[in-house]
Amino acid sequence: MNFDQIINMISRMFLRRAVNWGVTKGIDTVAGKGKSRAEMTEQERHLANKGRDTAKMARKAARITRRLGR
Repeated sequence: MNFDQIINMISRMFLRRAVNWGVTKGIDTVAGKGKSRAEMTEQERHLANKGRDTAKMARKAARITRRLGR
């Protein structure tokens, strides 16, 4: 292994972590809506829970897609 390959391997590792972190943060931001639980009505709480579940499924789908791409 030469030095260029080692640098490429390390940079890909950091880039992969950064992309995974960005995807997770983006999904959390979209699902979060920004209100605290105390300020929400019962219906809003129900919708927030559904959104959280949908976000969890989207994360799983993204993880599976990344695995298939390897």
